[in-house]
Amino acid sequence: MDSSGKEKEAIQLMAEADKKVKSSGSFLGGMFGGNQKVEEACEMYARAANMFKMAKNWSAAGNAFCQAARLHMQLQNKHDSATSYIDAGNAFKKSPPFCLQGRFTIAAKHHITIAEVYESELVDIEKAIAHYEQAADYYKGEESNSSANKCLLKVASYSAQLEQYPKAIEIYEQVGSNTMDNPLLKYSAKEYFFKASLCHFIVDELNAKLAVGKYEEMFPAFSDSRECKLLKKLLEAHEEQNAEAFTEAVKEFDSISRLDQWLTTMLLRIKKTIQGDEGDLK
Repeated sequence: MDSSGKEKEAIQLMAEADKKVKSSGSFLGGMFGGNQKVEEACEMYARAANMFKMAKNWSAAGNAFCQAARLHMQLQNKHDSATSYIDAGNAFKKSPPFCLQGRFTIAAKHHITIAEVYESELVDIEKAIAHYEQAADYYKGEESNSSANKCLLKVASYSAQLEQYPKAIEIYEQVGSNTMDNPLLKYSAKEYFFKASLCHFIVDELNAKLAVGKYEEMFPAFSDSRECKLLKKLLEAHEEQNAEAFTEAVKEFDSISRLDQWLTTMLLRIKKTIQGDEGDLK
């Protein structure tokens, strides 16, 4: 069968799959094997996608894979859904340039969906990181920097949890530098420099001291922030190996700005490097 024949057959399959999806949602369809129809439609979309691929109609293949992915999600087949979204992303990548306008954003959103499946359903943080990175790359391709930054911050947060501190530091510094000159976002910059400093601190106290100094120079508003003041108290307590002073400084900060789970985890990791420490923040 030549490519135009494959394409025709793929279009027919898509139409049949659409019908099945519609009938599965009707009252009678729901009573008589609604799920089975959705499964059959899912299979048809996947077959159509592969035929479009053979005909080198990459854009249509990407759309068909997306339809299959949505139905897999409806059927709670989280892993199959993620795989179909990856296939869709790969097909869109091969689309000719005139098809790509807006496609990067679609591909980015698919990667975010996959990342969310990996972080919440399959609990595979390494894979979630990879898909957030891929989404950030696609957003950068569309010049959607704030969306790219959101994905990168997820990568940084998870990387630090997995003790991949250099990677986390690099992202926090990069996003902090990008936001500190933006009047609407500059208040977030202190949070990113704070998080980068904590990652430095876990690795090495001297590194953290140097980093805090560097961030103060880059972003003078950081010096007056509560985050920077806390860091200096923690550095002093750590230098004196004073676990009590460390905990006191954290409690004081927490009484005004509640510490989230990520910050608590990082602060505990730092506190554990104080000799004779019990390993809590109480």
